[in-house]
Amino acid sequence: MSSTAPLPEANVLRIEILVNAGPGETRAAQIENGILQDVHIQRDATASAVSNIYLGKVQRVLAGMQAAFVDIGLERAAFLQISDMVRSEEAADSAEASRIEKRLHAGDRVLVQVTRDAMGTKGARLTTDLAIPSRFLVYMPHTPRIGVSARIESDEERSRLYDAVADLRRELDLPGGFIVRTVADNASTAALGADMRFLATVWADIQHQARRVPVETLVYGDLPLPIRMLRDLLTPDVSAVLIDDERAWHDMIGFTRRFAPEFAERILLHKDAAPLFAQYGIEDAIQRALQPKVPLKSGGFLIIEQTEAMVTVDVNTGGFVGTRSLEQTVLRTNLEAAQTVARQLRLRNLGGIIVIDFIDMVDAEHKRQVLAQLSETLAADPAKTSVGQISGLGLVEVTRKRTRESLEHLLCMPCEACGGRGYVKTPETIALELFREIARRARIRPHTDSELLVLAPPDTIDQLLDAQAAVFECVCREAGVDVRLQAEALYGPEQFDVVVM
Repeated sequence: MSSTAPLPEANVLRIEILVNAGPGETRAAQIENGILQDVHIQRDATASAVSNIYLGKVQRVLAGMQAAFVDIGLERAAFLQISDMVRSEEAADSAEASRIEKRLHAGDRVLVQVTRDAMGTKGARLTTDLAIPSRFLVYMPHTPRIGVSARIESDEERSRLYDAVADLRRELDLPGGFIVRTVADNASTAALGADMRFLATVWADIQHQARRVPVETLVYGDLPLPIRMLRDLLTPDVSAVLIDDERAWHDMIGFTRRFAPEFAERILLHKDAAPLFAQYGIEDAIQRALQPKVPLKSGGFLIIEQTEAMVTVDVNTGGFVGTRSLEQTVLRTNLEAAQTVARQLRLRNLGGIIVIDFIDMVDAEHKRQVLAQLSETLAADPAKTSVGQISGLGLVEVTRKRTRESLEHLLCMPCEACGGRGYVKTPETIALELFREIARRARIRPHTDSELLVLAPPDTIDQLLDAQAAVFECVCREAGVDVRLQAEALYGPEQFDVVVM
């Protein structure tokens, strides 16, 4: 099967899903009209636990925080807050239901689901309000309500789906509730019924497993990444799904023929000699997503910095000077920035509190346009987001639900040379530190070290022999020692050693 597809028509959304299955890692990319929107990465050694259901053991109950630590067999104990615990209708208003120490005790067995992976020093986040997804529906065995995705815009279709699910639930006599997913738009009642029967079987199996397995055991695991992409994203808008691994392609074809046979011909095996992600520019796009600077088409740019507390985004006009007026130049840059920020948050998977420093605007209508552009673009983000107003300082606060590690934290680690600061000391700074070290040695052991060997990176050695040569000679003379220099190409920019010869 060919992986070549026709160009999209004007104003028509064309989505492609690319799946690269390599040794130890599977990656999936979602492209809309040729632009990378989202990247998912699953590594064999550090697979995500989100949506997995475990039989856990309560380790400790914290009454002061109204939370508990639960051991589910991961490296760190997971965290369960009382707000994430389901309540029965009978106990909803009782005192026992409002205090976690009345509901959980150390050593209790509890069936929980991971809603957020462990991040940094924080353990995974848990809930007892289980949600089991299938292609069209999400089954919530402990919650009686029925909901329909807000992204299904037709009121008539939303009513049809709600009534169909309600009738099927009554017909099958199933407890709990359902969420109708976006991909269920125009799905037949028969397809919804098949999904519901499948979910009922899965829930019965989970209950059976929970009664017989020991604690700290995985009871139900989510699907592998390639199948999960089909389950969650395969809609009529998806023109092609390309996969570069034949075994994974067979699995995806099998899943599609069973659950969405009308899309089976869109699951294509990539056979070209060029690597899939390289051919579509995904590799370069991922590398750019790890850089703090994001260029704008107008000539401006963003600076995106991720910290432990929040993400900051600074908008700059850069080389863009406009052609009409300063206000129009600022408006155009901010409008483009608002659209780009929304895409970058999704691509980089940045969550929590995001503070955007737009270029100052005076006109109230311009501010309204920028906020509207930001809100409209964020509306397409699968993660839950909220947008505040522009403050008096020109700042906009955005929150985005965080369920997994950011792209940077997943692919990178703190720099050993700079200790994770994001910058390193200059050769001049290192040279001056080295002078202090030589002077310190002279004070501690006067006249005993006749010769010292300084090992340092080439840039530092050049600094000692050029810009700091006069100071270096003075330091050696006052210390009463001879110093020999040796450049070490393998040394980090802040590394040096002073050795007694």
